[in-house]
Amino acid sequence: MRALVVEDDAALARGIAEDLAAAGFRVDRTTSGREALHLGATEPYAVVILDLGLPDLPGLEVLRRWRAQGCAVPVLVLTARDAWSERVEGLRAGADDYLGKPFHPEELLERIRALLRRGTPRLPGPLRAAGLALDETRQSVVTPDGAEHPLTATEFRLLRALMLRSGRIVPRATLVDETWGIADAPESNALEVHIARLRRKIGRHRIRALRGQGYLLDPGAA
Repeated sequence: MRALVVEDDAALARGIAEDLAAAGFRVDRTTSGREALHLGATEPYAVVILDLGLPDLPGLEVLRRWRAQGCAVPVLVLTARDAWSERVEGLRAGADDYLGKPFHPEELLERIRALLRRGTPRLPGPLRAAGLALDETRQSVVTPDGAEHPLTATEFRLLRALMLRSGRIVPRATLVDETWGIADAPESNALEVHIARLRRKIGRHRIRALRGQGYLLDPGAA
């Protein structure tokens, strides 16, 4: 699952990106409103964290243009401004939620999860597929025997990508993009290494490799 952080405070942006990555997101960052405008309109982000005080193009203008272009990505606005009129202006421009600075990382994550639940056509709670339950809060997976297995951030992103497409072949390139991102391509065998680790946790038979096509999470695996 991909997230975009648009924040001109480098230290704050880095901290947010690290928190999101640890929670299983694949994160892109930019300090530029103009670059954010392009990224938000062309990349399939699940959520955007947007600062208002950008140096080249104000965050509210970026948001207005996204909405005018039909970009419906959930946007959480970060602001140090307390005026109620600015909050109203942001909501009218298309913001889905506000979070004032300073904030606690856990509140940021919970607000993002709430936005994602709001726009996801499934019941709140763990993602379930192929007899597995993926808990995004605990970053773990529960297998049919009731055992809970903790996951690394990379394992979490990889398994989530497979579970969201349970029963369908997922091309290798798709898994690499959603797990690491094209700009942060891993070593050539990294995907296979992490697939092997997941198999040890959830059962080798649950993830099928289709030569030259990709991988498939088998919904009928016992």
